[in-house]
Amino acid sequence: MSRSRAPLFLGLAVAGGAGYYLYSAGGSPKVAEKQFEHDLKSVRDRATSSSSNVKTDAEKYGAQAGAKLDSAVAQAQNEYNKATTQARDAAAEAVDKAETYGKDVRSQVNKSIDAFDKKVEDAASKTKSGVSSWFGGK
Repeated sequence: MSRSRAPLFLGLAVAGGAGYYLYSAGGSPKVAEKQFEHDLKSVRDRATSSSSNVKTDAEKYGAQAGAKLDSAVAQAQNEYNKATTQARDAAAEAVDKAETYGKDVRSQVNKSIDAFDKKVEDAASKTKSGVSSWFGGK
């Protein structure tokens, strides 16, 4: 069976780290411990500052995205209002044209009816005078 080599590598890394701190401290374990704590604190501070930078960056990008979304919504609303206004204007123009056309048609129909009535009245008066002449009238 194969055994994991992770404990071996982890142990070597710890021994190497301890050796580094002891060597850099000149062999003094107290100084090496202080140097190790100082390095841990600086790593923690960097991680904290980078996470706060990530938060501020996220807030900044969120605000930019929100602004773009608001702009897109405003543009869409503007386009909708423009299209609605154009549709209302076109509908009003169509109604005006239909009313004008209806008036023209009514006028033509009335003229045609008047002309027909005149022809019928003329024909009726001729017929009446013709029938009256049969019975001795004028």
